[in-house]
Amino acid sequence: MSTIHDDEFGKITIRRSARANHVRVKVAPDGTLRASLPLYAPLFLVKRLLKNSRSDLRQIIAQSRPQTTYKNGMQIGKSHSLVVQTHTLPEVIIKRHRQQIIVQLPLNKTLADLAVIQKLRTAIIAALRIEAKSYLPQRLKFLAAKLDCNYTRVRFSHASSRWGSCSSSGTISLNVALMKLPFELIDYVLVHELSHLKVMNHSPAFWRLVEQGDPQYLVHRRALKHETPSI
Repeated sequence: MSTIHDDEFGKITIRRSARANHVRVKVAPDGTLRASLPLYAPLFLVKRLLKNSRSDLRQIIAQSRPQTTYKNGMQIGKSHSLVVQTHTLPEVIIKRHRQQIIVQLPLNKTLADLAVIQKLRTAIIAALRIEAKSYLPQRLKFLAAKLDCNYTRVRFSHASSRWGSCSSSGTISLNVALMKLPFELIDYVLVHELSHLKVMNHSPAFWRLVEQGDPQYLVHRRALKHETPSI
């Protein structure tokens, strides 16, 4: 997997696949573009697609953008906050200092600019990953003991549009975007994935297990449908 850079769209991840028969570009969960193409297709095909489809790609990016308006002082996850500053330098500088994500903007840039949003998303995902690794393993361990479930390991990512998953080998995968959710919805997702250790489908037996760990799972399941893992 490699990347290229576009002046308008920023970083674009390149994935080659034996199953691909043409070039496709889509928006990844972190808001960047992801291109897939056949194994031996020349890279210029991606660049040509970008050149010829800019209007369509702008629309796709706009439609996929979460309905989140970033603003100074807003809470990020459970323990971080966003601090916006202006400066006279030409570039956008984003850094994390303790529990703050600090965005330093040139006078001609705003938090609504696509390039700023992409850089900010990267910083937010990094902050949420720190929070997720601090909180989720301990909470998962507690709920697993409560449900008498045994998992082999926990992994974290933000590469999926799902909140979590459970493999047949016992690996629980958790999206770091869980840290955006209220604690009761985080618990619902953890209970959901732990229940898959015993029942891999969504049969009535599975939902009975979920109910054991989360008696209000129906309320939480409905509430989760109004949330998105996108950042």
